[in-house]
Amino acid sequence: MYARLSAFYLFYFAAVGVYVIFFPKALQMAGYTSLQIGTLLSAAPLMRFFAPFLFLKHLRLDDRTFLGALMLMSTGVLLFLPALHHFWLLLSVNLLFGAAMSVTLPFVETRALESLARKTYGRARLFGSIGFIAIALWLGRILETPYDAVHYLIATILLTALFGAAIVFADRAHAHADVPSDGDPFDLLRHWPLWSAFFLMQVSFGGFYNFFTIYETAHGISLETTSWLWSFGVICEIVMFYFQGPLLQKNLMTILKITIFATSLRWAMLWLFPDSLPMTFAAQSLHALSFALYHTTAITLLHTLYRRKALAQQFFLGISYGLGGFVGALVAGRLYDERLFLYESLIAFTAFVVLFFAKKQLFRTI
Repeated sequence: MYARLSAFYLFYFAAVGVYVIFFPKALQMAGYTSLQIGTLLSAAPLMRFFAPFLFLKHLRLDDRTFLGALMLMSTGVLLFLPALHHFWLLLSVNLLFGAAMSVTLPFVETRALESLARKTYGRARLFGSIGFIAIALWLGRILETPYDAVHYLIATILLTALFGAAIVFADRAHAHADVPSDGDPFDLLRHWPLWSAFFLMQVSFGGFYNFFTIYETAHGISLETTSWLWSFGVICEIVMFYFQGPLLQKNLMTILKITIFATSLRWAMLWLFPDSLPMTFAAQSLHALSFALYHTTAITLLHTLYRRKALAQQFFLGISYGLGGFVGALVAGRLYDERLFLYESLIAFTAFVVLFFAKKQLFRTI
């Protein structure tokens, strides 16, 4: 199971790398405005937000649903080719693609946390970082047309679907489903400061995920060097994933606060030193905290707080990467100028304040 999970993470996050790093640039090359780019890239996160609500009572996140999502994801990515130069068609394809993506990762994350120890989970998950950095370095050297990005997105998504199916068929003897229970309702309001912080944290990433490449190249840094900036952040992420095991035995809420504060500092550095390559590399080093440690701490925390673990993972992706990503993309597209990362820093700091002043009784001892 470890090998199949590692391969899934490898290709899934390679696909994320294409979508996050190069797809915005491909859209710019295809003639879209910054507002159109923000709108297009907000579609997939929006679907990640709405999809979990269907699983509260009406659907079950089981093997069959997961396989259906893999098929939908594969179909959706193939439609990017004919849709690339048609705004409304491309927006529709992004909605379809986002709906499928909203199911696949939560299912695999839950399976990984159930099958692997915390230390081993981090080492399987780091293969995702390897996939991300490999595609960043390679495609940063060869990207010449918008279709280059689309072709690599198709290849990585199809390989993701292949290994996703392998995870299911490797363990057919055990049926996995997140079954609703009237005696165990799923309550978001009980831990509302946590969910609010998740949302705000991802809103603050809107400028980074959607405009970091554009922002850096506008300040005289080449596309190839920018891909190295992305890659350096992921290298720091890989190191954290490998060694983070002992940290996850500590107070998870305290670790979460530290990672969010570090994110606010990271965006402030990008705003203050937009032309300084050393300071930008320093800011990227904080990716170890603001993504790797933050992500693992968040999903481990939810795995502890909720019995319906797969649904908790869906809502984490839906509220943070979904609704937060949707709002973040729109805000970044609307506010994109020299002060973009100042705004992002203030948003992340607000997330820190929400958790810092949250009443302790809202959480169990974690």
